[in-house]
Amino acid sequence: MSLHLDARQRAMLQEMGVTVWAPAETPAPAPPPVADAVRAQQTATAPAAHPPAMAAADAGSQPAPRTARERAIPPGVAPGVQPPVPQGGSAPALVLHAPQALYPAADPAQTPAGLGAGWLVVAESLSPTEPLAGEAGRLLDNMLRAMRLHLHPRVFLAILERPPASAAAGAADVSVALEEAVATLRPAMVLVLGHVAARAALARTEPLGRLRAELHQLAGCPAIVTYDPAFLLRAQGNKAAAWADLCRALALVQATPASP
Repeated sequence: MSLHLDARQRAMLQEMGVTVWAPAETPAPAPPPVADAVRAQQTATAPAAHPPAMAAADAGSQPAPRTARERAIPPGVAPGVQPPVPQGGSAPALVLHAPQALYPAADPAQTPAGLGAGWLVVAESLSPTEPLAGEAGRLLDNMLRAMRLHLHPRVFLAILERPPASAAAGAADVSVALEEAVATLRPAMVLVLGHVAARAALARTEPLGRLRAELHQLAGCPAIVTYDPAFLLRAQGNKAAAWADLCRALALVQATPASP
């Protein structure tokens, strides 16, 4: 039983030496922390989440993040083996050997129609003395034969070679020398094989995938970039992409009216 005493009554009992026990007061609840209050308000005002079905659909529509290795693979290159990318902002020092006819014994009268007035192939990593020897040379020969270019007497090969360190400083500008060769031969198409050759011939520094996707011009002649045979020997899965580039070059030549 509790007594309801006012202040005057409590004072009188205290003067009489009587101790009055009052029931403990229930403490008022402490206010929630500011962060909890803000979180509770945001939860109360936030819109309802997507239904499970919509959330699953949204998750399924997002592509999986690509790894750093996958981002580094240029378009058209099979994963696992990539073409070597020259370092530095400029092309390495190279020398351009004089173009040589690959099939001089071919009979012009037997040359299939649609191959144009001639072709110039620019490549690296081949022997200047025996360009069609060795594994890379035989692969290049097979590529050209598949295009029936072995029946054309005006198919020329210009080989790029790294000079000795002592002669690198005096190496001529490959792009200028190549333009002079193109202006002299006037081929219907120029095939540039490999990233090193493309950088040297076109004075471009973009990845090989981007250079393959474009149609270039060298001294007024169209030029197509594709993989070099040495790389294709290491990356067999890219032969189909290289063949697509060669077919594109053939189609461009066949679509060009013959000069009178």
